[in-house]
Amino acid sequence: MDLNSAKQRAEELRELINYHNEKYYNQDSPEISDYEYDMLLKELEDIEKEYPQLAVSDSPTRRIGGEAAEKFSPVPHKVPMESLHDSFSPEEIKDFDKRVRETFSAPIYVVEPKIDGLSVSAEYRNGVFVRGSTRGDGHTGEDITDNLRTIRTLPMKLKKAVPYLEVRGEVYMSIESFEKLTERQEENDEKTFKNPRNAAAGSLRQKNSAITKERELDIFVFNVQQIDGVELHSHTQSLEFLKECGFNVLPFYYSCNTADEVLEKINEIGDKRGELSFQIDGAVIKVDSFEQRKALGSTSKFPKWAEAYKYPPEEKETELLDIEVNVGRTGVLTPTAVFAPITLAGTTVSRATLHNEEFITEKGIRIGDTVILRKAGEIIPEVVSVVKHKEGTVPYTLPRICPSCGSPVSFENGEAALRCTNTECPAQLMRNMIHFVSRDAMDIDGLGERVLHSLAESGLIKSPFDLYRLKREDILKLEGKKDKSADNLINSIEKSKSNDLYRLIFGLGIRHIGQKAAKLLADKFRSLDEIASAKAEDILSIEGYGDIMAQSVANYFSSPAAADMIKEIKELGINTINLTEPTEIKENPFVGKTVVITGTLSGYKRSEASEIIEKMGGKVSGSVSKKTDFVLAGEEAGSKLTKAQQLGITIIDENRFNSIISDYKDNQ
Repeated sequence: MDLNSAKQRAEELRELINYHNEKYYNQDSPEISDYEYDMLLKELEDIEKEYPQLAVSDSPTRRIGGEAAEKFSPVPHKVPMESLHDSFSPEEIKDFDKRVRETFSAPIYVVEPKIDGLSVSAEYRNGVFVRGSTRGDGHTGEDITDNLRTIRTLPMKLKKAVPYLEVRGEVYMSIESFEKLTERQEENDEKTFKNPRNAAAGSLRQKNSAITKERELDIFVFNVQQIDGVELHSHTQSLEFLKECGFNVLPFYYSCNTADEVLEKINEIGDKRGELSFQIDGAVIKVDSFEQRKALGSTSKFPKWAEAYKYPPEEKETELLDIEVNVGRTGVLTPTAVFAPITLAGTTVSRATLHNEEFITEKGIRIGDTVILRKAGEIIPEVVSVVKHKEGTVPYTLPRICPSCGSPVSFENGEAALRCTNTECPAQLMRNMIHFVSRDAMDIDGLGERVLHSLAESGLIKSPFDLYRLKREDILKLEGKKDKSADNLINSIEKSKSNDLYRLIFGLGIRHIGQKAAKLLADKFRSLDEIASAKAEDILSIEGYGDIMAQSVANYFSSPAAADMIKEIKELGINTINLTEPTEIKENPFVGKTVVITGTLSGYKRSEASEIIEKMGGKVSGSVSKKTDFVLAGEEAGSKLTKAQQLGITIIDENRFNSIISDYKDNQ
């Protein structure tokens, strides 16, 4: 590659990598696999190594991809949370060893699994947890203290108190928790997380810590960032100290003296992948001695005393035996590939989602094909390509009648998904019942999937509302149900009649309407009757609603069955009004105004300031535009403040903010 070609390719790669950094680190919504991303970055590194004059100061090869999000308060890292340089071959590990031995002739290495999660900092004063933050760009992270408090394996009080301790760990989601979450998302026709890492990141960066708690996150602590009152001299010593403090440290790690020993342990860790309850994407090699680490130092992005080895994605051929089609809660037909079982990344796999008919057509997939499967950091394997068609096979298309009820299916509004048109479809009804009784909806304790199936098979329920007609003797007919469990279930069903309106709305399973949207709907119209009579344009006036959501609500309640359903709900004694009293908002500068918060506020977390503004009738936005009315600027306000000044937008500081709040409270 000549210089001009290299320059053009380097520019293309930087733009592409920056785009995928934004999707991966800041939106938790990757579009390519980790391996594909690593190969893009490695290609750019190779170009910059061959043509040093093409290396630029802000290249993705020289900085960490994430940045602190506006919705969280920034946290400066006194000790940078560095990334690791990746290796993909034994030769690169040996090169790392040679570089270390140029300074130290007999280093000791520690080899440990590389957890595929989100890197965080946790700070303790006198043994008590005081603050948690994400890595961000390595120099500034996001304050996620409340969310870290929900992780049961992170101690809130240490067994050994020291004046100050900052540790680094990796928050992750176990494979079991990820599979449960994905199953719930698929049943609710929601977009699923691609892998456990993105599920963990998306869950940890929630403004509502209650959502984080539901996701069952976990953590391994693997590094001491700062410490007062105790002297530590090596990584292995620090891990033992962290154990004594009560931290959940890495489950296994190895000391090695040579590059060959390191490679042996890398392979050993790789062989364990299929046995672990959590996801790993490689192994990490670290110099054990802290004194040697200090002497080796760091580049602008990586420590010179550590290296990550990334396992290549494993691909294998297998035969596609069948394609099963399942019907989801909203009627979507989902094809699942059934394969001759093979072992990938240490686990036996025989199934993989095929997403939709468009995906099948693009890949040219037919039943009987020999296909290549890949498992690269994903729990569910993916079909990469077709190797060959079996003789006599024909292109596959999804059925045009529902496999559950035999009704016609159709594409709606240009969607890639096929849907069953029968609202009484048995498959949809069961999934609707599971959704209806779930924690976020009507929250009926004791009505798990197994019990619901038993009730349906016994002919006792055909819709969610039949649950309210159940009698104690009906429950006792079910296998394993005794007097106490029958009483508890009947009481739980009865209790759910008094739920607030938004739970009922969410439980109805209206397409595109999640729990937050259900709350907004209930707050706007205050009763089920008012919601049912609202027109799409009335619903569209709700802040946060778009055309599709508004039309979906209007269509749902304009169907012929809706009036009968509402009548049935009322006859059963289920609450149909908003029980939360509306807050009367007195006149104040924020009513009906859009406010952007930038910089660091001394008296408030950003989330607290946002909540205050919203309670006073304002709207908080993340970006400055001509529609912005105020910018609340704290310390170290940056580009947003500059843009607001250029646009002539009113700037208020924290003192003015406090004055507005004080005046508002005085007028209450």
